Amino acid sequence: MKVDVEFGLCESNGVCVGVIPEVFRLGNERLTVLQPVVTPANESLVREAVRRCPRQAVSVKE
Repeated sequence: MKVDVEFGLCESNGVCVGVIPEVFRLGNERLTVLQPVVTPANESLVREAVRRCPRQAVSVKE
């Protein structure tokens, strides 16, 4: 599984960064995915970041 960000929807508000900063980073007012692969160790927090994204711009793709 991989993290997917629809940058056309993303407002770079950083909610996902607050949930799991090991995977997401906000720099220069743009979101960056640091670790696109969803692992068993980070899956629950990545899914929490997906749920909390106010624009529903973050998802997990199989």
